[in-house]
Amino acid sequence: MNQGSFPKCLKCNIGELVPLSDFGNQGAAVHYKAWVCTNPDCGFNIKIRNGDVYIGEPILTRSPHSIRER
Repeated sequence: MNQGSFPKCLKCNIGELVPLSDFGNQGAAVHYKAWVCTNPDCGFNIKIRNGDVYIGEPILTRSPHSIRER
């Protein structure tokens, strides 16, 4: 792996695994909380949640903010 590149996905061998970050309960940044394959047909992912590692969970798409009418 060259510096500045990401590892190849070992499941599909087409996409790359890219890191994702999030924020913890107290608002602190949690770097590399997940690694996701860039190949949309693959969907391979590794996630860390509450200290546990989850592999290959379904990827869900949702709106970050729900719109409320007044």
